[in-house]
Amino acid sequence: MAALLCGLSVAGCTKKPGGPPMGMGGPQGAMEVGVITVAPTAVTLTQDLPARTAAFRVAEVRARVNGIVQKRLFTEGADVKEGQVLYEIDPAPYQAELDSALGALNRAEANANAAKVKEKRYAELVGSKVVSKQDYDDVAVLSRANEAEVLSAKAAVQLARINLGYTKVTSPLNGRAGVSQVTEGAYVQSSAATLFVTIQQLDPMYVDVPQSSNELLRLRKAVEKGELGVDKAGQARVKLRLDDGTEYSREGTLQFSDATVNPSTSSVTIRAIFPNPDGVLLPGLFVRARLVEGRKEDALLLPQSTVTRNPKGEATAYVVGEGDKVELRVLKADRAVGSQWLVTEGLKTGDRVIADNLQKIRPGIPVKAVPFVPQVPGTNTAAAR
Repeated sequence: MAALLCGLSVAGCTKKPGGPPMGMGGPQGAMEVGVITVAPTAVTLTQDLPARTAAFRVAEVRARVNGIVQKRLFTEGADVKEGQVLYEIDPAPYQAELDSALGALNRAEANANAAKVKEKRYAELVGSKVVSKQDYDDVAVLSRANEAEVLSAKAAVQLARINLGYTKVTSPLNGRAGVSQVTEGAYVQSSAATLFVTIQQLDPMYVDVPQSSNELLRLRKAVEKGELGVDKAGQARVKLRLDDGTEYSREGTLQFSDATVNPSTSSVTIRAIFPNPDGVLLPGLFVRARLVEGRKEDALLLPQSTVTRNPKGEATAYVVGEGDKVELRVLKADRAVGSQWLVTEGLKTGDRVIADNLQKIRPGIPVKAVPFVPQVPGTNTAAAR
């Protein structure tokens, strides 16, 4: 009896050969992992690029006649209006030229009138043979020559008036005046195109953005395929972040892209236009332009913490696949949207992406999937579950 009890005791202490293995591989030991179920969501895609501001219009006011500057009639750095007189050049020589041209015109008109009267008289006499046909022809030719002299004299008067007008140097546009390059008493020359001052129109303001030619082609293809939407006017919206980190309060629109690719940088200059009524933007400022490329209605986004890179540099993620076993997926996720990756290949709606215990799992092992609960700083994730 004792031997029998001993044999039963030994048999009870022996492990059954058909029992489940211990640890992760057994059904009872499947590791619990938090998963994120992939679902499409609408997202507005943006791109931040360095940029420079440029004046909407720039005019260099230069000398168009020779002379001595008598007056400067504006304040440096002040706003000026189109047609406003900025400088006065000594007009005396040009007034004298105009008077001389007017005198020459009066003389030419008097000669032309006398020749016309003589031609009319000869026309009456040539029929009665009092004067010869040759004499009449000579008078007619002289009359035409005097009329040509009148036209020439009128042109000289007009040119003299234009030159006299150039002695009052005016602003060609509404804008802000820069530093005056000449002072009263300076001699300016039209042949040297002496610079007086530069006027810049600052409202609105241009913002020039260099963009990769490859990226520009990608955007165009995405719009053509309907993957990205644009506004009704077909123009992308642009926002600005100033050099001090603050965001510019007004939104701009994309105007055009340059037709030539810079061969040294493989980039294309894109120009946006911004309202600038308060004069906050000045030419030459370094800013960051945020281009609103469009809206993607079916974007698949994953937290960046769930995506890793393999030795080839490809994006990968662990997915709970068929039979609740771990699968390693290779993704195409080349673009970040905030703290998430935009996945364009490798995932579909409904896939369950593992978001925790990534260091403890490997492809092929069974797991128990539960909804992922992000850990709040200062709390225990396991306890929260």
